[in-house]
Formats: sequence, structure tokens, C-alpha cells
Amino acid sequence: MGIVRRMEEVIPPDLSRKMVVLSGPRQCGKTTLAKKIVRERSGAYYSWDILPDRLKIQKREIDFGAPFWAFDEIHKFARWRALLKDLADSTIPRVQTLVTGSAKLEFYGRGGDSLQGRYYPHHMHPFTFSEVHGFPLTAFDEVPELPLNRKGNLTDLLRLGGFPEPFLSGSDAEAARWRMSYAERLTREELVQLERVAEIERVELLFDRLRDVAGGIVSVNSLREDLQVAFETTAKYLDILERLNAIFRILPAGADKLKAVKKERKLYFWDWCYAASEGARYENMIALHLLRFVDMARDVWGKDLSLRYFRHRDGKEVDFILLLNRKPWMAIEAKLSDSTLSPSLKYYLERIKVPYAFQVVLEPKNERTLEPINGARVRIVSAARFLANLP
Repeated sequence: MGIVRRMEEVIPPDLSRKMVVLSGPRQCGKTTLAKKIVRERSGAYYSWDILPDRLKIQKREIDFGAPFWAFDEIHKFARWRALLKDLADSTIPRVQTLVTGSAKLEFYGRGGDSLQGRYYPHHMHPFTFSEVHGFPLTAFDEVPELPLNRKGNLTDLLRLGGFPEPFLSGSDAEAARWRMSYAERLTREELVQLERVAEIERVELLFDRLRDVAGGIVSVNSLREDLQVAFETTAKYLDILERLNAIFRILPAGADKLKAVKKERKLYFWDWCYAASEGARYENMIALHLLRFVDMARDVWGKDLSLRYFRHRDGKEVDFILLLNRKPWMAIEAKLSDSTLSPSLKYYLERIKVPYAFQVVLEPKNERTLEPINGARVRIVSAARFLANLP
């Protein structure tokens, strides 16, 4: 099954202008994409995970005659920033360069110089619904209009996850086997190479414990009791898992007049199949698609878009709020089956000005547009229709 990745469309134009730094979770397709571009451009590929390539990188025995370089997993080299800065400044005409890494690269620049102004950041995600079905990229301003009636089956993506290997296997058993080894490789390989952690077993225990809190607000106190370690240590382990692109957390959209929570973050997995329940897995999938939209908006369209959630101190909650230029732009509630408008979403819309609101239902009985609430256009739509118009 050949699935054209969205990055194949957006990265090449940027390569002609600056270096491109592509980050994302391991095994989401970065190496496959890098090697494809190398073949197309007769370039040179270097992976830090391959010993001969690692020695060439350390000795700077790079093919300066190549028109294109791809450096894969280079963030594991302590001075990767300094290397890339020197290469960028010393090659005239400039060699087009793609850099990939399976962690948040801004955190792993020990001993290096700044690359500020020398690169475009891009983020690669697991498969999205629109990628799987080959839907064209919707323009940013058209996304909230859901302009096209695109058809596609969401069942396999929700069941198998968006990472290429388990999804393309089409098998529940193969996906489960991949998932078990993925968690081990994440902690036993990535963690060891990038972080100084003495008790790896504690991090593995934490990662497993988080399955039960996916889609919820994280209580560090509760987790530290399970791990039997200090509050600061538990918080550090959470930060590490986030830096390794194992999990991501979203902040609340604080609203003083609504007595909203302001600090507690909600937690999700990059692989939504780690979430323990069907409802949490579905919400996690929506969250990751929205994060993909945010990354695309910032990286490609230059939009100041961010992902938040709303929670009142009395428990009313809206799953997701998209802020555009730091103002509420879209409110999204994820539901497995309920086609009746969420009271919490209604409460929020009545008090906060938001142009667009969606209740995204996995299998709604009927899709419809409701009467505007406080100026907001409110729609109850299927998850397939909503996700088809996201990147």
C-alpha cells in the first residue's frame, strides 16, 4: 500500500531556501522519506545509528560534491548543531540539507552553536486520516468550513494506530507485537543514548501507568506514589518522555471569568493505541490529528495556532480549544456516539466568543448544523468528515 506522506509535498520547496530540520517520533517514516529524497536528488545519506556513517560525521568526511545531504538521527551527536552550522556556513553554493531526529531537537543541542535563521523546522507525524486516503491538502482558511464530502473508513486507523508498520500490517496481532517492542526500544535505546537516567525500570513503569490516564489531567502526586519516587523525579521522567516524543501534553485555555483551571495539563500518546479505553483512544486520535494541524499551520503557513483544552473548576470540560493569535478560534468536543450537543461545549460557547465549534462523533446518527451560539457556527459532524479536512 503506497501512501504519499504530506511531508513529500511541503519539504522540497523549503530545501531550496534553507536547511530543513524534521523531527518526530521514531518509526513514523522520517528515514524512509529522507532516503527517498536522497535517491531523487542523487544525494548523500548519513545515519548516526550506522557506525561507518557515524565515523564519517565525527571526522567530517562528508561528500562535498553531493548536491544534497541527509543526516538521520544526528541529534544523538553531542555537537550536532555546531557541525551543521559549520557545514551550512562553509559550503558555497549551499548544499541542500535535511536533518531528521526522533526527539524534540530543540532540547538536544549540548555544546553546539545556534542554528537560528539557518533552517526551517518541520514535524512528521504518524499517518493521518487524510494521508491514508490520499485527500489533497486543504487550505488553512478552508479547514473549519469542511468544504468537501470526502469518503473514507476510519476503523483501521483507530484500531491499528497511525504508525506505518502496524497500520500497514493490517493485523491486530502484528500491531500488538510491534507495540510491545516499540516501548522497549524507546526506553532501552533512545532513553539510554539521550538522557541520564539511572532507573530505567521506573520510566518503563511510568510509561505503562500512563495508559490509564491518557486523555485526562495528569496528577504528578498520584504517579509518584505509584513509582515510589520524589515529585521532582516523576516530573522529570514525564518531561523526558515528552522530549522523546512518546507523549505530549496540552495546556488549559485559561478564562478568568469562567474560573478555568490554568496549570494542569492533559496527557496523550503519540501512538493513540496505548490509551487503555476505547473512548480515550478515540480522543487521543483526535488530539494527535489536531496537533498535526497545529504543526502544519506553524511550519508551513506561518500561523500562530496552538492546541489547548478548557476545564472549569466544577468539572465542565471541552476537549480541545484551538487558539489563533492567542484567541479562541475553534472549540472541539470528541464523542464516541452522543449526537446531542455537549452541555459543557454549550456552556463554553455561551460565555466565550469562538467563531467555530464542532462536536466530532465517531458514528453520529445524523450530521447537522445547529443554531449559532453567541456568534459561533456549531456543527455536529462525523469524525471521518472532520479529519478528512485536516492535514
